[in-house]
Amino acid sequence: RIHLMAGRVPLGADRAAVAGEMEATFIENLRYAADLLAQEDMIGLVEPINSRITDPRYFLNTPHQAAAILEKVGRPNLKLQLDLFHCQIMDGNLSRNLETYFPLIGHIQIAQVPGRHEPDSPGELNFPYIFELLESLGYTGYVGCEYAPKGRHVLGEAGWLRSYWESRGLHQGGTTK
Repeated sequence: RIHLMAGRVPLGADRAAVAGEMEATFIENLRYAADLLAQEDMIGLVEPINSRITDPRYFLNTPHQAAAILEKVGRPNLKLQLDLFHCQIMDGNLSRNLETYFPLIGHIQIAQVPGRHEPDSPGELNFPYIFELLESLGYTGYVGCEYAPKGRHVLGEAGWLRSYWESRGLHQGGTTK
């Protein structure tokens, strides 16, 4: 799987004025990339990135926009990379968005909102609920942790994950007791 970036609105350009041309170029580029990736049995991912905090100029900023573009591209090896941090900032309504766009999702990324820290840090998102929802939807892919650790962080040390597994009766690595 590889993230195919959408690009940024040119400095000084009006987003609405260049949207049509940017979308057409992105669609053409995605078709080209998808055809190359298909030769290697690879999946291309498009990720909406919020334009409110992270990158005001990033072209692709909502799952709705990404879904419409994926439909226009029409390649089965292109999927949605849904970063719940960006999705919450732009749209909220994560449960409905996960259910609506589930057939398009090829990868999930997480971070707490608003600080972009660990899932168990204070914030808007209820990750045990979200993880259970993903499980109920049948998600079997990876969940990428794209957050800035709030405190001391040692590779392989994720207390929030250990706590979550224990709450579900699992050992580290997801095996049952």
